[in-house]
Amino acid sequence: MSELQASIAQYYHERTKYDPQTIASKNRALDWENQPSPFKEYKFGNTFDLKPYLSSQISSSDEPNLKTGKRLSQLLAYSYGLTAKVPTMGTPLYLRAAPSAGGLYPAELYLISRGTPFLPPGLYNYQPQSHSLIHFWESEVWSNLQTACFWHSALENTQLALVTTAIFYRSAWRYEDRAYRRIFLDTGHLLGNIELASAITDYRPHLIGGFLDQALNDLFYLDWQVESVITVIPLADLLDIKQHLSPGITALPSGTQRSYPKLPDGDLLTYFHQATEIHTSESYPKNEAKTDETEDKYNFPFCLKVSTQMYPINWGDKLSGLETTILKRRSTRAYSGGELSLDELKALLNFTYQSQNYIEQNLDPAPDYFDLDLLQTFIAVSSVSGLEEGCYYYAPKAQELRQIRFKNFRRELHYLCLGQELGRDAAAVVFHTADLEKAVNKYGDRAYRYLHMDAGHLGQRLNLAAIYLDLGVSGIGGFFDNQVNEVLGIPTDEAVIYITTLGRPRNN
Repeated sequence: MSELQASIAQYYHERTKYDPQTIASKNRALDWENQPSPFKEYKFGNTFDLKPYLSSQISSSDEPNLKTGKRLSQLLAYSYGLTAKVPTMGTPLYLRAAPSAGGLYPAELYLISRGTPFLPPGLYNYQPQSHSLIHFWESEVWSNLQTACFWHSALENTQLALVTTAIFYRSAWRYEDRAYRRIFLDTGHLLGNIELASAITDYRPHLIGGFLDQALNDLFYLDWQVESVITVIPLADLLDIKQHLSPGITALPSGTQRSYPKLPDGDLLTYFHQATEIHTSESYPKNEAKTDETEDKYNFPFCLKVSTQMYPINWGDKLSGLETTILKRRSTRAYSGGELSLDELKALLNFTYQSQNYIEQNLDPAPDYFDLDLLQTFIAVSSVSGLEEGCYYYAPKAQELRQIRFKNFRRELHYLCLGQELGRDAAAVVFHTADLEKAVNKYGDRAYRYLHMDAGHLGQRLNLAAIYLDLGVSGIGGFFDNQVNEVLGIPTDEAVIYITTLGRPRNN
């Protein structure tokens, strides 16, 4: 690939592909003595303990600060709180509500208060180990936030905003330059949890991915080579009619870099991240909403088409089933090879893609993504009763599966997923793909962030729906990129972004 012709996003994707001929040379021993901690420490600041507010004894009749504290405590716990402690030979492994590749948790979660009776103005860091907020900067910063976000409409009447950042080394320690992919997939998982946890707690999150990167990094006193702001999420309080806001612009373009130096391994990630930054407000649209495609991308001639229309999953009274599922979610470690039913697969797709069907359950019928029209979904079916084996394109607008290959791919999936038995024994494997050139033409190199976060967001909805239905589910970020397209018959323009395996969990 010519470095002068490809954007840095396309170059990065090509360079970080796994290939059967070279993957052995990329394997290296992990430096366990320098394993990064998944928790950030602040040596100063006031602590707001959120644990007491989780008490079920707090009711609607209690004074407003108690109710606000409970809602905010639940929102943070369900988004990124600790859910389990796993003993190990060394430091215990703490699991969180959102999954993370290798249990490395590169994302940090912050909160900005405009100044409320519950939270004084300033900057807060969420501390999962103690379920608390550290108030590390006690000044009004909301106007600085608005300026950095080009005076986004969602920041006009809201009082709180979540901010996610990424600490690059936490993932790069294990996955090296390819870690950038996993960092944004993990952030997408977190965004999926924030969306659903907000519905439980009567907030509406408004996603902002376009902002002045350096201005926000400076606002939080971050060294961008170590940690960088990734998303801003104003929280509209649904109990305050003044904060009932229309969806705003989620994605803005960066520049497109087509000339870059020869980069040694280890330097590619930080160089690429800097290339995706937005440095000026000039030429960026302020009030121009993206236009949604009216039809699905692929309509293969003469293919088998199977309707996926289905009754929505019932999440229980006041979304009690969703609360329980978020807290008990785990990635499946092994599948039995048993079948899924077609209705189960339809239910998973319905919750993941057809959010408009859940308005009666008080879930957001149109949650924020960056641009779902850029993502495509293919499903390799190995064992789904009532559905022929093969590879299918999922058309979310038509709500149907369109078959493109007739074959059982178990052996090939084992190979494509780097020899992981999860690929071989799953009943179905979901592939999220994107036309990188088209995405870069629309959003510049920053498109790479948006694609991976949207894929992770969809993957988290798949995760939670599968767990609720007592199915197994596990995401895979490591695979032989080019061979996926060749084996499954996926068009070559589609770059594979993420894989999610689904099946019957094996009882050990």
